[in-house]
Amino acid sequence: MTIRVLLADDQALLRATFRILIDSCEDMEVVAEAADGSEAVSLARAHRPDLVLMDIRMPGTDGLAATAAICADPDLAGTRVLILTTFEIDEYVAQALRSGASGFLGKDVTAEVLLAGVRTVASGESLLSPVATRTVIARFLAAPARGARLGVPGDLVALTAREREVMAWVAEGHSNEEIAEKLFVSPLTVRTHVHRAMTKLGARDRAQLVVIAYQSGLVQAP
Repeated sequence: MTIRVLLADDQALLRATFRILIDSCEDMEVVAEAADGSEAVSLARAHRPDLVLMDIRMPGTDGLAATAAICADPDLAGTRVLILTTFEIDEYVAQALRSGASGFLGKDVTAEVLLAGVRTVASGESLLSPVATRTVIARFLAAPARGARLGVPGDLVALTAREREVMAWVAEGHSNEEIAEKLFVSPLTVRTHVHRAMTKLGARDRAQLVVIAYQSGLVQAP
């Protein structure tokens, strides 16, 4: 199955570089390019890509607004957003995650890391580095955005004790393998708990599960 990618970046040269790189892979293709956030939203609705590679800082409608619009559109429920940013520790990253982005990459990553990131997010997983989870997310997601609907402890009632435990480990930036070692279970069992928690809480992916964990108070910011 081919991963269909929409590129959103105001730098034409960078878009061209990403297009060449992505189109060189047999399992992915670029279906459209956008120079700003507004165009990204329009093209996402027209092409229904599997993934949008989204720059944050663009003229006019920026990547944050575009991410929020795409993730809030029921018709684009199958479209994931992978944020590109110059700085890993950046409040904009947390805002993008609040809006529904599935993760982010720095613009200085290698070609191999970029392609692996596209495949990871397109498969339904999130791309959150431990540094991002433990610093940016903890720092900014714990402070709600103005007007944002926060998760409340009651939202977690549907979860089992083990699902809440696993969710807390996820929110602290641990991988399935690390959680499995701590709980003396298999990574597959951890993955099952994560997906059940996502389903019960209506989370699009692992990234949104982290957001809910902090905003519901399940995990406290350090």
